[in-house]
Amino acid sequence: MSNFEKYLSIWVALAMVAGIAIGHAAPVVVDTIAAAEVASVNLVVAVLIWAMVYPMMIGVNPSSLKGVLRQPKGLAITLVVNWLIKPFTMAALGVLFFEVVFAPFVQPADAQQYIAGLILLGAAPCTAMVFVWSQLTKGDESYTLLQVSVNDLIMVFAFAPIVAFLLGVTDIEVPWNTLILSAFLFVALPLAAGLWTRARLGCEEKIAGFLGRIKPLSVIGLIATVIILFGLQGQVILDRPAVIAMIAVPILIQSYGIFFVAYGAAHLLRVPHKVAAPCALIGTSNFFELAVAVAISLFGLNSGAALATVVGVLVEVPVMLTLVAFANKTRSRFQ
Repeated sequence: MSNFEKYLSIWVALAMVAGIAIGHAAPVVVDTIAAAEVASVNLVVAVLIWAMVYPMMIGVNPSSLKGVLRQPKGLAITLVVNWLIKPFTMAALGVLFFEVVFAPFVQPADAQQYIAGLILLGAAPCTAMVFVWSQLTKGDESYTLLQVSVNDLIMVFAFAPIVAFLLGVTDIEVPWNTLILSAFLFVALPLAAGLWTRARLGCEEKIAGFLGRIKPLSVIGLIATVIILFGLQGQVILDRPAVIAMIAVPILIQSYGIFFVAYGAAHLLRVPHKVAAPCALIGTSNFFELAVAVAISLFGLNSGAALATVVGVLVEVPVMLTLVAFANKTRSRFQ
């Protein structure tokens, strides 16, 4: 690893500060970026995420896709954690903190809004950024693609019923345009580009050399994404720091808790590290575009629910980097 990559957490921290500063000092620039949005997907951020996902997709070997189903344990852990544990623990933590721990500091109506936003985050496992986290832990590209694809398929059928049950709302309208656009931008398009690149390069030696050259671009894309995300929400952070901090507490507990449940299960079941790390990280990360879109459609743009989903966006990158570092340090404990 280069020195730049070794100190990635420091650069991300600086990027967070820079994003907040830019959002405060140059709101016109931030507003212009925010306006470039289709179906709740910011196109500027989408391009950067695509650039981060693309290198991993080059590593997807079509011939190995047939063999990934021979390792069902990693996929089973991902599905159990994402759909049978995560939404319900997130709802429980939301109730615990905003109806008990933080109740003296928050209005009851606001508390219910924050709980709703947390539930939306918990019911939407990651689609895009997990490819980045998998790449940073040297995850199996083909297996990660399978896990994300199966998750997306289940999300189509399970997201609305789970959210409706936990929120007690019957008229949940799934934003299909957000789901379809995200799947196209973050899975289908980079996969097609990666397979085309593999075909053009030919041998594995050339593929490895090409990946080595474009790897820095992926890290730069991550830092630029952090700057933009924090720039878009910089004023909110400055205006309501206490509320942001309170919402972040259950998200942090949920993120680390879900990771260690999945990662520990993978270790006990002797899942290889290249499968175990991505399967734990998928459950930890969130499909925040979907969560934000549904929060806005149900509760409004300036609602507490929408704010809670935005806090999920802000917390995700720093948390995921610490988990990536932990997964890399514990690689030797796996087969």
